[in-house]
Amino acid sequence: MTAVLFTKKKTKIDRSQRVLPVHVGIIMDGNGRWAKKRGLPRQAGHQVGASNFRKITRYCQRIGIKYLTVYAFSTENWKRPKEEVEALMNLFYDYLVEALRDFREDNIRVTFIGDMSAFSPKLQELMVETMELSADKTSMQLNIAMNYGGRDELLRAVKAISNEVAAGALQESDITAEVVSDHLYTAGQPDPDLIIRPSGEYRTSNFLLWQSAYAEYVFMDDILWPDFSTENLEEALDEYARRHRRFGGV
Repeated sequence: MTAVLFTKKKTKIDRSQRVLPVHVGIIMDGNGRWAKKRGLPRQAGHQVGASNFRKITRYCQRIGIKYLTVYAFSTENWKRPKEEVEALMNLFYDYLVEALRDFREDNIRVTFIGDMSAFSPKLQELMVETMELSADKTSMQLNIAMNYGGRDELLRAVKAISNEVAAGALQESDITAEVVSDHLYTAGQPDPDLIIRPSGEYRTSNFLLWQSAYAEYVFMDDILWPDFSTENLEEALDEYARRHRRFGGV
């Protein structure tokens, strides 16, 4: 088992009877380190990671995951070397071109969460086209977090709510947790039940800060995202099935 887990004794899970999480989040981490270990440029790791993303997305849809949110590019990733960021932008564009072609028959609705305004007009147009063409798909909701940060998302929500209060459209006394949720990128979606992070890093890294308040986390310490397999996903789902979720209760 590759995951860093906190159960004292692992019970065997009958996967045919296992209850799946409704919403899974994945922090796709380790592309650069995967490439470095092989003496390859970091861009090569991102290319293999993108290919693996397509495989894992289709697998999630096939086994019945209803919502999948993947962390593709954070608000902090702009700090990376210019050539790596440019390579990532080109990779995103090529991926979306392929997705429009290859995912056309997949019953997956695609949404981008994050501030799209930072991307080139060409990439923004393709992102909008991808969302529009998949809007009627019903099997699974795929959220791709690009130029996304949890703090930035919360700041955006606070500003929007403040503007509504200032305009008289909302009373301060009416602001609830539900109102905040309704102003997030994931409005109308259930919060993530399970968040998976391969690569040996044990941080949330600004991912779905509000939404993950009661998410179960599985950190995997000896596998990088390009090598993350469907069996690794199944192991994480097994661990989720072992957890007793109390949400603050008994």
